[in-house]
Amino acid sequence: MKLVIAIVSNDDSHTVLSALTKANFSVTKLSSSGGFLRVGNTTFMIGTEAERLDELLDLFKEYCITRQLATVSMPSSYSDAMFSMLPVEVTVGGATVFVLDVEQFIKI
Repeated sequence: MKLVIAIVSNDDSHTVLSALTKANFSVTKLSSSGGFLRVGNTTFMIGTEAERLDELLDLFKEYCITRQLATVSMPSSYSDAMFSMLPVEVTVGGATVFVLDVEQFIKI
């Protein structure tokens, strides 16, 4: 048994959730936010059999899209302030996925 914790962009969360439930994965959805850009994310917690792990990961690969986002960097000091208004291009989206072994699973 595996526990998969996947952090995805809110932009992809609805299509990912639909694909996961259509494939009969039991999913818990949590709202979360990232530290760098301070934008909303969705964290999915999924318990699955080890045999279905590749199928699950393929769904994330298919539905979690990376995008380029232009943002303004925040100055970390006074000397950086003159460069703070320059746009910085950042890759966002995709998925960050953690796969953990589950020692025991109990449904009460």
